[in-house]
Amino acid sequence: MKTTLAMVQKALVGEIVMTMELEMLSNSIFNNQVPSAWAGVGFLSLKPLASWINDCNDRIDFLDSWIENGTPIKFWVSGFFFP
Repeated sequence: MKTTLAMVQKALVGEIVMTMELEMLSNSIFNNQVPSAWAGVGFLSLKPLASWINDCNDRIDFLDSWIENGTPIKFWVSGFFFP
């Protein structure tokens, strides 16, 4: 995500050539849809992009707290997969 977002920003200001993949990515972001490049490697969800990003951040926070604080008392089951 970090790399593709940086590439889209560079393409939008004309620093690199806007490829079809970058254009599709930027269109998806503009339309509040999860880009297919991210959906292919991320978790399955039918949510729009803004909610998907919030959910992704929550999942990362959950796993980070698990690493830092040990096994949690309760688990966020849907954080592991999309039921």
